[in-house]
Amino acid sequence: MRVYLESLGCKLNQSEMDALARQLAAAGHEVVTAAEAADLCVLNTCTVTHVAARKSRQAAHRLRRHNPKAYLVITGCYAELSHQALEADLVVSNQDKGRLSELISTTLIASASPAPHSPASKAHLPGLRTRAFVKIQDGCDNTCTYCIVRVARGRQRSRPRHEILDEIRARVAEGYKEIVLTGVHIGAYGRDHAGPVQDDLPALVTTILRETDVPRLRLSSIEPWDLSPTFFELWASPRLCRHLHLPLQSGCDATLRRMGRRYDTDTFAQLVAAARQAIPGVAITTDLIVGFPGESEEEFATSYEFVAQMAFARVHVFPYSARPDTPAAAMPDQVPHQVRKARARQMAALGQQMADRFRRQFVGQTLEVLWEHGRNAAQACTWSGLTDNYIRVTTVSRENLSNTLTPTRLTAVTPTGMEGVPLSPSATRPRLIR
Repeated sequence: MRVYLESLGCKLNQSEMDALARQLAAAGHEVVTAAEAADLCVLNTCTVTHVAARKSRQAAHRLRRHNPKAYLVITGCYAELSHQALEADLVVSNQDKGRLSELISTTLIASASPAPHSPASKAHLPGLRTRAFVKIQDGCDNTCTYCIVRVARGRQRSRPRHEILDEIRARVAEGYKEIVLTGVHIGAYGRDHAGPVQDDLPALVTTILRETDVPRLRLSSIEPWDLSPTFFELWASPRLCRHLHLPLQSGCDATLRRMGRRYDTDTFAQLVAAARQAIPGVAITTDLIVGFPGESEEEFATSYEFVAQMAFARVHVFPYSARPDTPAAAMPDQVPHQVRKARARQMAALGQQMADRFRRQFVGQTLEVLWEHGRNAAQACTWSGLTDNYIRVTTVSRENLSNTLTPTRLTAVTPTGMEGVPLSPSATRPRLIR
C-alpha cells in the first residue's frame, strides 16, 4: 500500500510517526510524500490548545478533500478526546497507536483497495531527518490545572531500557548523527519500573552514552522538579547537547500555584544558575503561558520581570487556552482573549530580545553544526543546521553538507539564528573555543 503520514504538535507525535514509517517500510508498504498519491492516510493529531485542535480538524478535512478515495486513519490526542468530531474511516486511540502498522497491514488492506503500483524500496522513508526522535516514555502523572495532555495520554509509562538502546543503535547505524530523547514527561522515566537496578533518566542517559556510539544526544523538555543536585554532572560528556528546555509557564508565584506547578520562582532561578555554572554556553529555553485565569496586570508584570532576569535563549509563548475538563477552565476571573493576545505579543518581543542577546555572545566563536537540509540557489546551496546549544545556523556552500557535523565559525546574528562559515574538520575542536 501507499501510505501518507502527517503529524501535528509535539516532538513525541513526530517520533511516533517516524517509528510508524519504519514499521510500514519494513512490512513492504511505500511511504509517500503526497496525500493525493496515497491509498491510505494517517493523521496524528494534537489538542494541547484550541488552536492545535482546530488545526487537527482542518488537517482531517483537507486530507479527505484532497484524496476522498483514500482510507483515512486518525489518531493522537485530539482524536482521543474528540473522535466524534472527526469524519474518519478509523479512529485509533493513543493506547493502540503502537499497533497502527499491524492494523494497516491486516485489517485495513482489504478496505482500502489499493491501486496496482510498483513497490518502493523498503528503505525509502521520505521526510525523515538527520536528527531522530526516540520516545522513552508516554503519559504523565502530574496535575497541572491547565493541561489536557495527561488526560489524552494517560498515566506515566516508561519503555524498557533495552528497547531504547536497540532503537538508538539502529538509528546510528542508519547514519543519524543526533538522537533526541522525547516523551510527555521524560524526567519521570523509570519511576514505574520496579527492581534493584537504578532506572531513571540520569541512569538512562549514562547508559546510552556508554553503550552506544551516538555522536550527539539531546534531551527534550524536562520539568524543573525533576532536576536533582547531581543532574548536571551528566554534561561531563561532550556528546550530551548543551541545551535544557525547562518549562517555566509563569514568572509569578501566585500564578504558578493556581497552575499546580511544583516549584516557585526562587527554586527555578537557582536551577538555572546551577546549570549555567556547570555547563558553560548552555542554552536554557522555556515555555510560557500568559493570560492564565486570575492573572492581573500586576501578576503579568511580575512574570515579565522575572522572565527578563532569566535571560532565556528562546521562549515559546502561548496565550492561555481553556481546555475542556481541566480545572483551570472552570476557574473564575478568566482573562479576556484580547488581553491574552496583547500579553503574548509583549512577552514574545522580550523573548526575541533575549534570543538575540544569547546569540551575540557566540559571534566569532567556533561551534560544531549538524547540517540538516539545504535550499538550492543558482550557484550554491543555502544550508541550515543546529549547534549543540540549539542555535540555528545558516551558510552558503557548494559542498553537500547534509547530515555532517562540521566545525563552523559563527559570524553574525540573524532574526532566527546565526550565519556561519564551515571550517575543515581538523581546524578546531567540536566544542566551544574561547
